[in-house]
Amino acid sequence: MIEFEVPKPIAQQSYVLQTVAENMMRPVSRHFDEHEHEIPWDYINFMHMAMRATGAGSLAPREEKPKDKEKEGEKKEEKKERPPIGYQMLAFMLEMLSWGDVGMYLVTPGGGLGAAAVEAAGTPEQKKKFLARFGEEKPAFAAMAMTEPQAGSDTSAIRATAVLDKTTNEWVLNGEKIFVTAGHKSLEESNGFIVVWATIDPKAGRAGMRSFVVEAGTPGCKVTKLEHKMGIRASDTASVVLQDCRVPFENMLGSPEIQTETTKGFKGAMATFDATRPLVAATGIGVARAALELLKETLTQQGVVIRYGLPRQKLTNVEREVIDMEVMLRSAWLLVIKAVWMADNKKSNPLEASMAKVRAGDVVTKITQKAVELMGPLGYTRDLLLEKWFRDAKITDIYEGTGQINRLVVARNILGYSGRELR
Repeated sequence: MIEFEVPKPIAQQSYVLQTVAENMMRPVSRHFDEHEHEIPWDYINFMHMAMRATGAGSLAPREEKPKDKEKEGEKKEEKKERPPIGYQMLAFMLEMLSWGDVGMYLVTPGGGLGAAAVEAAGTPEQKKKFLARFGEEKPAFAAMAMTEPQAGSDTSAIRATAVLDKTTNEWVLNGEKIFVTAGHKSLEESNGFIVVWATIDPKAGRAGMRSFVVEAGTPGCKVTKLEHKMGIRASDTASVVLQDCRVPFENMLGSPEIQTETTKGFKGAMATFDATRPLVAATGIGVARAALELLKETLTQQGVVIRYGLPRQKLTNVEREVIDMEVMLRSAWLLVIKAVWMADNKKSNPLEASMAKVRAGDVVTKITQKAVELMGPLGYTRDLLLEKWFRDAKITDIYEGTGQINRLVVARNILGYSGRELR
């Protein structure tokens, strides 16, 4: 059963992260927006040190070392009774950091979408091998490399290939990936990796899709371009070329028995998005909350009071607009909370994950746009961060599945149609 009281560990983390957002992110937000591709190492190193000390925000496995058997038994019993809150904690963390600056949040070390892919589709051995590095002394990053010049939302059109060289027992990857979030930092600035989607059988469509971990420094994998973007400019977005890139056989996520697992590779990769789409939604909600709070603060300074509890016909237009924005924001957040609660409790959540992503993408775009409008010329200038938040907002509706694709996912789940039946 979902509880609406914020668990104590999450409340404590949120308090600390608000301090980080206010003192480490907001003061330099404009600088890193205007100096795209400059890396905010002060923020990265601080967050890595903090997360390494606490384990917060990381999917890396943490081994408990009890002092004696009696305490070990007590810890196991305590663990059974304590409800899982891992993805819920991440949602609160991402919302708060995105309130500070969503572009800077995207450079937070800890694995991101790449680590989530390993968590969703990897074997226990792969999780231990690849996720443990996020607890090491040096900050590490990971990214998902899926989109290609001819294959965006239609993953069946992916042309990157993976061919098994039986003489060396290695996968040989060839292809081009674009719009890889954190691709540059994952491959060239850390001991990280990217998770590459490729096909082992081009004729099989989605059934032939598999995910492969390509570690930083692997020959044949190269960043060829960094994008100049409208928003989230503190985060790098890279193009990556794979040319006879060889990775070990065991770097294919999931079971290596590919002959008997014709669809598991694709479904395993899709499970990544069921976990991360609500987290992307949380980042959009953080941006929307920042814009709405600034608007309300400015209105208060100008003597405008929102009179809650009155019938709509007795409210001014500005009051109605603000109340509607608050309703949109809270409803989107509730969808996020439901989706991450389901993820924590190992419940299937593709419907809820896509609903949260769709709603947050709509809400953050509408709220930031309306805030700019209600602030007038001041909202359009660079004197405030509001115009930046407006630019940052749109990405919520685009990456990790566009709004259109997620609406299809919602419709298919509600109506019971397959991807072939409803496109």
